[in-house]
Amino acid sequence: MTNVSYTVFAGGCFWCTEAVFSRLAGVKSVVSGYTGGQTKDPVYKEVIKGDTGHVEAVKIFYNENIISFLSLMEIFFATHDPTTYNKQGPDEGPQYRSVIFYADNNQKEQAESFIELLEKERVFSKPIVTTIEPLNDFYNAEKEHQQYFKLHPEEAYCRLVIAPKIKNLKHYYGNKIK
Repeated sequence: MTNVSYTVFAGGCFWCTEAVFSRLAGVKSVVSGYTGGQTKDPVYKEVIKGDTGHVEAVKIFYNENIISFLSLMEIFFATHDPTTYNKQGPDEGPQYRSVIFYADNNQKEQAESFIELLEKERVFSKPIVTTIEPLNDFYNAEKEHQQYFKLHPEEAYCRLVIAPKIKNLKHYYGNKIK
């Protein structure tokens, strides 16, 4: 019997985050979407303006017997900059803030402990600004934003921003890739 859980991470552009997590063994699916804001049924053109309160995020469905929430967090922190406020690479605004949206209290406690450990060990030279928030409504992004890197690998943004993340993922976490 499989033990499928889910979590939601926001670490900048959802195209990048989806491309990273969709490659991991044990990850069943990754859905790009919006969460954390006040607007009902937001759309991309609204969210990218930064005034809906939503972030670009991914909902990750994973098999806990193959990959743990802790491993997912480790990769999350290794593949984006959790020390920059409302900015990831070329993307700026509150819609690109770093957030772990927990699905239950266990995830909340693990996230708090993990960030505390990262800070204690001084893994990053600056303080971590990633917030830990309860997951409320998650709105799937439009079809054209799903599996974006897979469908558009030659687009400039994909080559310049996403491809290096995938290269680092393969280098550092090759044993966790499908």
